[in-house]
Amino acid sequence: MDGITQAEAIAVAPLAGGERACFFTAGRFDGLECLTATFHTHRYARHTHDTYVIGGVVAGCETFMVRGCRRYIGPGDLAFVHPHDVHDGEPHGDGYCYRMTYPTVALLQGVAAEVSGDALSGVPFFTEPVVRDPQGVALFVQAHQALEAPQDTLAADELLSRVYARCLVRHARIAPRFVGREPGPVARAKALLAQRYAEDLPLAVLAAEAGLSPHHLIRAFRRETGLTPHAWLINLRVDAAKARLRCGEAPAAVASATGFCDQAHLTRAFKARIGVTPGVYRAAVAA
Repeated sequence: MDGITQAEAIAVAPLAGGERACFFTAGRFDGLECLTATFHTHRYARHTHDTYVIGGVVAGCETFMVRGCRRYIGPGDLAFVHPHDVHDGEPHGDGYCYRMTYPTVALLQGVAAEVSGDALSGVPFFTEPVVRDPQGVALFVQAHQALEAPQDTLAADELLSRVYARCLVRHARIAPRFVGREPGPVARAKALLAQRYAEDLPLAVLAAEAGLSPHHLIRAFRRETGLTPHAWLINLRVDAAKARLRCGEAPAAVASATGFCDQAHLTRAFKARIGVTPGVYRAAVAA
């Protein structure tokens, strides 16, 4: 059986009323394809992919046949289908909503190598097609949403790296390497963030500056500072926003100048750290 894309799998049977399917890609992750969908009656024909299938159901229940057994996946469960595994899929009950990604073998091998510190001779193998992992699903949904509606490249990159690493360690038995103190590399990453905090920096650029793999940088940065690189970046942006607000600048202009995608983005980050909105802060402290 030839492998097909998920778009081709859906096209075999058109969607019914009330159903939806949205595809998008994250090109910087080896052309990663992503899907968010709601199905009530749609049934997938038996098919395979050249990629992995990794994702989770956020509402309802899906059932599918894979590796010779019928599986059921509901909220809080992660699904793993290997390249060339024949599988189908259909609603169990009233339907389901899910989010899926289709990482290439090369992409997952790369993440596994970052996690373990060694190049893999084979391909990652997930021992169970469906696992209970509510925290993993929550992290996966955050990553998927960040890729679908990008506001901050570093946030999306960091979340996807973290969730794939979690899946490999917990569900594919990839042993993580020990991460010790990395003051030099972390200092270089912090300096780059301080210089370019208003830019939309990819994780790969930050990792290259540090001289570490992306996943290693995330772990080392958090060990050194207590925050991930993205959380550190948001703090830098909020500090820069405070300085501008004290000079009387309007919140919308401040958001644009400090790297936030819009005023609402600034407001959420600012209030979460300062306790008041930028407008309230400006009114209280502006010279």
